[in-house]
Amino acid sequence: MSEKKVIQVQNLTKMYKLYDRPKDRLFEALGLSRKKRYHEHYALHDISFDVKEGECVGIIGVNGSGKSTVLKIITGVLTPTAGTITVDGRISALLELGAGFNTEYTGLENVYLNGTMIGFSKEEIDRRLDEILAFADIGDFIHQPVKTYSSGMFVRLAFAVAINIDPEILIVDEALSVGDVFFQAKCFHKFEEFKEQGRTILIVSHDLSSIAKYCDRVILLNQGHLLDQGSPKAMVDMYKQLLVHQDPVRQQEEAPEDELSESGKDDESWKQGMVLNPNMLEYGDKQAEIEAFAIIDEKGRKTNILEKGSSFDIRVKVRFNTAIQDPIVAYTFKNIQGTEITGTNTMYEKAHIEHSGPGDECIVTFHQKMDLQGGEYLLSFGCTGYCGGDFTVFHRLYDACNVTVVSTKNTVGFYDMNSRVTVEELKK
Repeated sequence: MSEKKVIQVQNLTKMYKLYDRPKDRLFEALGLSRKKRYHEHYALHDISFDVKEGECVGIIGVNGSGKSTVLKIITGVLTPTAGTITVDGRISALLELGAGFNTEYTGLENVYLNGTMIGFSKEEIDRRLDEILAFADIGDFIHQPVKTYSSGMFVRLAFAVAINIDPEILIVDEALSVGDVFFQAKCFHKFEEFKEQGRTILIVSHDLSSIAKYCDRVILLNQGHLLDQGSPKAMVDMYKQLLVHQDPVRQQEEAPEDELSESGKDDESWKQGMVLNPNMLEYGDKQAEIEAFAIIDEKGRKTNILEKGSSFDIRVKVRFNTAIQDPIVAYTFKNIQGTEITGTNTMYEKAHIEHSGPGDECIVTFHQKMDLQGGEYLLSFGCTGYCGGDFTVFHRLYDACNVTVVSTKNTVGFYDMNSRVTVEELKK
């Protein structure tokens, strides 16, 4: 990788003036007020970083951390309050949906408009037109006004223009989440080509799997401040802590002590470090009750984010309010469309719960490896059994929490077969 710095951000600050009333803005604009009538909101505060030629750099952070603001300042859409930006190379940017498009123009007219704004002549755009139209693949809609496009068609055309006009630096802000899965695959294939050609990519995304797979380095922002930058794995680990409102620190190589190893921990301690669904569906006759649950990663941390291929525990705490014979504790993973993907329970696993009388409590821990493909899932829990020969639901928590699986290699279907492949080449 080249040591040449193509983007240099130094002490970047962006401050917005927030007014309580419209007339306060007017008074200040006309110079009719001596006192300050606005509140200062810093979207960015004294941020500095460099991007080298040929790097693929990701920017991550919770909502409102300033990720998109950084990209807009680098591309010239916004001006900074303080600090400097130096860019060495031709930038092509795909920011928020429709940025740089005139909705009254046709798709074809917008291709030429965008190309001209980037600095290409009509002849240069003509030479690239066939590639752009083939990549966008929107057919005769290219001759219709952009205002008639669906969001998917919009982003297909915008990305086709951005990526096929030979940029030296490509900047992308979450736009790919709009396209369908096949178009996204085509775009990421183009990313691979760009990396092989030594182009520079700067990308903002909430898709941690893509960040982990494609980025050489990741910058972590929070509330307008640059917290840290480093390897995708290290930054994703810190991002996990931000999601659960913990002060992020770099993880040490050795695993910490299991946070829930002591059976006497109170129920509130289980919730700390987990993001729960406030609208989970809960029902059952409560003869047995799920008091708490947690996901524990291989470093002993409670989390909603797991790496594909890593080991993890699902832990469920149950209290029995009446005497129950052979209770069954279960968990189930569903995708966000509601399809049940996998799950198990203590009956399947032949893990008998011996003491299930009134007032008894137990903690059931399921140990497994995460082989689901990268993506978003919903985790549900249940405690069931038989009363008088009838199947009875004691307590169920549907969609209790989300689980994000971060993966650098996705295969076909819901889960990975973990194949080990050998190739034997036969001589002719």
